[in-house]
Amino acid sequence: MRRTEAVDHGPVRYGPPLPSDGLPVLPELASVLAGAAGRADAEPVGGGPALLDAARGYWERRGTPVGPERVVAGPGAPALLLALTAALGGDVLVPRPCAAWWAPYARLLGRPVFHVATPAECGGVPDPFALLETVRRVRAEGGDPRLLVLSVADDPTATVAPPEVLHEAVEAAAGEGLHLVSDETWRDTLHAPHDTVLVGPAEMLPEHVTVVSDLAGALLPPGWPAAVARFPASATGDDLHARVLDVLTALGARVAAPVAAAAAYALTEPEPVTARVAAAVRLHARLADAVHATVVAAGGLALPPRAGRHLYADLDPLRTALAAHGVGDAQELEDFLSARLGMPAPGGHRFGDDLGALRVRLSTGMLLHGTKAQRMECLTAPAPLRLPHVQRALALVRSVFDDLRDDAQRREPPR
Repeated sequence: MRRTEAVDHGPVRYGPPLPSDGLPVLPELASVLAGAAGRADAEPVGGGPALLDAARGYWERRGTPVGPERVVAGPGAPALLLALTAALGGDVLVPRPCAAWWAPYARLLGRPVFHVATPAECGGVPDPFALLETVRRVRAEGGDPRLLVLSVADDPTATVAPPEVLHEAVEAAAGEGLHLVSDETWRDTLHAPHDTVLVGPAEMLPEHVTVVSDLAGALLPPGWPAAVARFPASATGDDLHARVLDVLTALGARVAAPVAAAAAYALTEPEPVTARVAAAVRLHARLADAVHATVVAAGGLALPPRAGRHLYADLDPLRTALAAHGVGDAQELEDFLSARLGMPAPGGHRFGDDLGALRVRLSTGMLLHGTKAQRMECLTAPAPLRLPHVQRALALVRSVFDDLRDDAQRREPPR
């Protein structure tokens, strides 16, 4: 049974951050944060009443009401996942690929991490048969799998798992006694919310699922770390809630008071916040579609992006052309594309994928570089992809991938 180990290739301390939206901070959010900057008191561990009330309201509006004793807040989803992993114990299972920040926190605690293959139609959730086989093998080798982390709206693949696929995975995990952590960071970034059915695992088997959402996905700038978690309404949930608070207390993992104020404001979803979220999602959906079309036209492979501000490309069909540039694995692909595109392009190995596979996550926020006024214009322009600074960025992406396509065609053996 192969266990995921740290890869001794590339910068050890490089963990690709969540894809940024590339936009200026919403003025109303900045005003709330500035108004709380004079607070001398610390936010309580697990979040103060205003923040927790706002989180409960956020979930209630989505049809999943939760009691006050079943919600916690922390300084970013990584802190909450670390606390959950410490509280649950045992070995951890994650899909392949998965968000770059999931596995390191288990390894930090000395917990084995096992990657499970995903179905062909989406990422973020394990194939149920592969999951059952992985659990069987881990137990046969003396392991103790207890926790499965998954995401319906996924980083890095930008896919949304169909409900029937998710249900099979959740049923398989519950049947094996696994607790599920559902990372719902990207839930509010669906590119076509009226045409995409998104059902979370907590809506299927609520007694087995803890939900975690990093507010940097849709509501807050990534430099303002805040996340919320919702626990099952059961004795298990009560115990897990208490143990997570113990871990957060030991770590001193509090949300900064000004950030907590901004997070509480954002979670109540006033009109300025909902309008910004909707405009940003529309913008990044267009950008992601344009980059996806460029990758596919060049001969690469990528599932159509359905959520988030990124897509995941498989450039194995261009392996011969890339080899001519000294690219033979994901780290070399990362180095090559980052230099050519002038923006970070983390290789698939950062997300638990095979080092030898030529896969890469491309983020759309990097295409919006410009002045504050230019970036704000992207939100209101009827055709943002035609704005000069966006056109230049997209033209560079097309140029890099068109060159690879042309190289590949020249190197095709004669028929």
